[in-house]
Amino acid sequence: MLASDNREFGPVITADPQDITMAGLLGFLADHKDRPLVFFYEGRPVLPGYHVTEVKAGRFDALDCGGNPESWSEIFVQLWDVNEDRTHMPAGKFAAIIRKVTEHVGLDQAAKLTFEVSDGVRPMQLYRAALPRLTDGAVHVELAPRPASCKPRDRWLEEEKSAKACCGPSAGPQPCCG
Repeated sequence: MLASDNREFGPVITADPQDITMAGLLGFLADHKDRPLVFFYEGRPVLPGYHVTEVKAGRFDALDCGGNPESWSEIFVQLWDVNEDRTHMPAGKFAAIIRKVTEHVGLDQAAKLTFEVSDGVRPMQLYRAALPRLTDGAVHVELAPRPASCKPRDRWLEEEKSAKACCGPSAGPQPCCG
């Protein structure tokens, strides 16, 4: 594909180290199918009767604030935070829901994973998921608000960090920056 100035460009994929993919989440859950799956957001757990109300996949093509093309895939899991007099969903049931969706909708297991959470009264909020952990016999997944970012600035900061790491003292005969 060509940019407006006729130079070639490809999709830029910048993975956020704070995010887990669907494959990463399902891989962890596979070893803990019978344990309750509890999502935490805003300092509290979801209520025991929460529902997975929707799972959707999208492919996005955009221009960032610097005019750079961006492309990514994203999976959205919608959680309805309600109490329906039952226990938290077992991890295996959540995985089965995702498997059923995968049968009907192509889910890129490496796609960015976003949770949409609402109690049915407050507006839906977007969250990213941290790595799951076992705590008190349950699988805990911490959801943190998905912040906005400036992708050109993020790339510049990453390049600066790499340059500083690279341009330190070298143990070999050649300096790493040359």
